[in-house]
Amino acid sequence: MFKNVSEFLAHVKSELKKVTWPTRKETYASTSVVILLVIFIAVFLGAVDWMLSNVVKMLLS
Repeated sequence: MFKNVSEFLAHVKSELKKVTWPTRKETYASTSVVILLVIFIAVFLGAVDWMLSNVVKMLLS
């Protein structure tokens, strides 16, 4: 069992050496894009919800 665990951890270590980690600048840029998209989608969905609510209110009154 301990042999399997140590073998697994050795494979994990070798795979992590192959990873190309993003730079701080790339991480900042990606995070900014995600935050802006979330804000845009939230505003869009809020506007659609508001419009549909008004349509339903007009149909029910």
